[in-house]
Amino acid sequence: MHITLLAFLCCFPVHAAAVDIGLAGIMGSRAMLMINGSEPKAVAVGQSIEGIRLISVSSDQVVVEVDGKKRPLRIGQHAVGSASADGSGKVILTADSRGHFVTNGAVNGVSVRFLVDTGATMISLGASDAKRIGIDPSKGQRGMTNTANGQAQVSMVKLDKVRVGDVTLHNVDGLVHQNDLPVALLGMSFLNRMEMQRDGGTMTLKKQY
Repeated sequence: MHITLLAFLCCFPVHAAAVDIGLAGIMGSRAMLMINGSEPKAVAVGQSIEGIRLISVSSDQVVVEVDGKKRPLRIGQHAVGSASADGSGKVILTADSRGHFVTNGAVNGVSVRFLVDTGATMISLGASDAKRIGIDPSKGQRGMTNTANGQAQVSMVKLDKVRVGDVTLHNVDGLVHQNDLPVALLGMSFLNRMEMQRDGGTMTLKKQY
């Protein structure tokens, strides 16, 4: 049986908490779904897994139902849903096993995986993420920044729109690195406009302005 493989993550609201839904592939009439980074599981039409119900499967698209809403996922398409469905302008993040806060977000409407980093002055994007988003670093202001591996050349750009959960900010400063980064950094150009509260393994970000 032919398996069309794809690795991408989507974030949809389930019971007002962020749930990562990844479509690892389509195998016949089943969708290979990854929930919160788990191993792919074959899900049949009509079957539910952790609150996500598979509605239909075609050759290049699946439709899932989350909180009563149908969401089409086409192969190669990225989508980001809200981590807080009440319009409260806040998002609650949960630390991973290493104590890091990693979440799905979007820059200029394109999904990005973020690591919350209060030590980063600005949102930092690797070269491949910037290209995928459609950002041309040559139009930015060139400079140098200090990283864990020493100094790196970067371009400072303006990000039209940055979204994390139910929080959307416009006109946010960002840095594009010449090389790829393991994950984009959600730095202080975004976090400075948030109220940040940490309680053990959870962090709440609430929009200030």
